[in-house]
Amino acid sequence: MTDNNVKLICGIDEAGRGPLAGPVVVACVIFGNNDFIEGVKDSKKLSEKKREFFFDKIIESCLEYKIEIIDNKIIDEINILNATMLGMEKCIESLQNKDVKLLIDGNYFKLRNDLHKNYSYETIIGGDDKIFEISCASILAKVARDRLMKEYDLLFPRYNFAKHKGYGTKEHIEKIKEYGLCEIHRETFCKNFMQLSL
Repeated sequence: MTDNNVKLICGIDEAGRGPLAGPVVVACVIFGNNDFIEGVKDSKKLSEKKREFFFDKIIESCLEYKIEIIDNKIIDEINILNATMLGMEKCIESLQNKDVKLLIDGNYFKLRNDLHKNYSYETIIGGDDKIFEISCASILAKVARDRLMKEYDLLFPRYNFAKHKGYGTKEHIEKIKEYGLCEIHRETFCKNFMQLSL
């Protein structure tokens, strides 16, 4: 496929590569060429209320979107980079619109050979703050993951996941040292500050 044949852009981004607990969430989104939502930008630069508003607006307005959740067990098994690539691959495989160019936030992207040859793509450092479709994907991924972590907070209230979303805050690390790991912790991420029986 050449760029001349590409009619649409598919923005791809993830949320949750760094936390000690919970999944990594990947989202992709496709809009019509002239579609735009005023105020959309990198999810990290929006308040939670704004992200929630745009989450619904993006889903209502886009041509197509997909959100993939790769859990902590898979992250521990294949590592976070491969887990992220797996999530991106699953998103791309699910697309109904195949004639797209993939724009991915970051500096690394890899597909299986049989998918790789079917898509043109570009990685863009800081793409979530530069490219509308990537900004939208970042919002979908971030909101979907935050909602999940709030659900986990109800299941594992002692860790306060609703507050820190699984990231390695001082409070979270202290809770792990006090209570040990729960079912959604990434064991490979927690080795540095506690002894694990792996």
